Amino acid sequence: MQRTVLMNYAKLLARTGLNVQKGQEVRITAEADQAEFVALVAEECYRAGAASVRVEWGYQPLRRLAALRESEDTLGSVAAWEEEKLRYEARTLPARLYIESESPDGMAGVDEGKYARALKARAQVAKPYRDKMENKYQWCIAAVPGREWAKKVFPRLPASAAEEKLWYAILRCARSMEGSPIANWQAHNAQLAEKCRVLNALQLTALEYEADNGTRLRVGLMKNGLFLGGEEETLSGVKFNPNIPSEEVYTTPKRGEAEGVVYSTKPLSYRGQLIRNFSLRFEEGRVVEVHASSGKGALKKLIGMDEGAAYLGECALVPYDSPVANCGALFYNTLFDENASCHLALGRGFNNCVAGWEGYSLDEIRAMGVNDSVVHADFMIGTEDLSVTGVAADGSRIPIFKNGGWAI
Repeated sequence: MQRTVLMNYAKLLARTGLNVQKGQEVRITAEADQAEFVALVAEECYRAGAASVRVEWGYQPLRRLAALRESEDTLGSVAAWEEEKLRYEARTLPARLYIESESPDGMAGVDEGKYARALKARAQVAKPYRDKMENKYQWCIAAVPGREWAKKVFPRLPASAAEEKLWYAILRCARSMEGSPIANWQAHNAQLAEKCRVLNALQLTALEYEADNGTRLRVGLMKNGLFLGGEEETLSGVKFNPNIPSEEVYTTPKRGEAEGVVYSTKPLSYRGQLIRNFSLRFEEGRVVEVHASSGKGALKKLIGMDEGAAYLGECALVPYDSPVANCGALFYNTLFDENASCHLALGRGFNNCVAGWEGYSLDEIRAMGVNDSVVHADFMIGTEDLSVTGVAADGSRIPIFKNGGWAI
């Protein structure tokens, strides 16, 4: 990939994704084989005024080895220095960039129960610090092609050709191949904001999903809930884009109000394990029955991570003909596959999907219906025949999606 194109992408992540502020610290999480691109991003962060840029390197084969060899107690423990680091970040609020590139099934073969319990133990220690930071700092998730990931997406190509092809797909989905990526995102954010304005004006109380594959699901919405999409804003007024790419308009549903069955339409890569062809049945908002052609154990462990993991935290609307879908690739990566399809998420909801959320305590937010959990796992449900109907307070029914696309 041409260096000038990569520099533009790096600039997009630093300036639009994170919107690094002068004097702000930056933390980048990336795989060890991505040093060259990470250096470009770090340079752009410094140009934007970052006081410091620190990189936290990972390497999936080592994570897998640890999961296989370490005891559950060791794997799930949080060292004193790690907790001190969380405490420091909760105080200083660095901008955080997560660069994904690992293999979608690179953790296959680990003990699912042991790994899930260890992750849960670590997440419970981190959660109070994350709660303190929520909506106070900029963060962004983006991606670059790792070799194993590229081979998974394009298995018939040699590794180098697959990697190059995945670069093109990522950059096109990120609106970073043509013109000015930053200008492209300014226009895109404006379009998403308009969709949110229209949906919020409808004051919907429920969404009803229906598709020929058997999906029949009704999800209740909070009275003061909001639809959001694209650009977000911290409490201090700094705008940023948490996901690049992003084609979704989303809201947090009301905990306890989901009834029916929903079928997945793309594989879910969760913690390096693939879950395929699954369905979930909800009663009183909670998952009570699961089926999957593969990865059922991992799915059950996900739902059992804590009390909130079996409830919905997000409903996202994405047209079936989105730019990501039109790439024609199955990415085996939620960041991309969720932006090719309507999706739901199990687990944690978003506080800022409540109107005036800044004036409420966390307990009040939870009481309104925002689900709480240590996990947030998106899964794709969009089809070319999916219909989504909004139910208004007076009982009127408003088509939101028809034949997989927007009806408003």
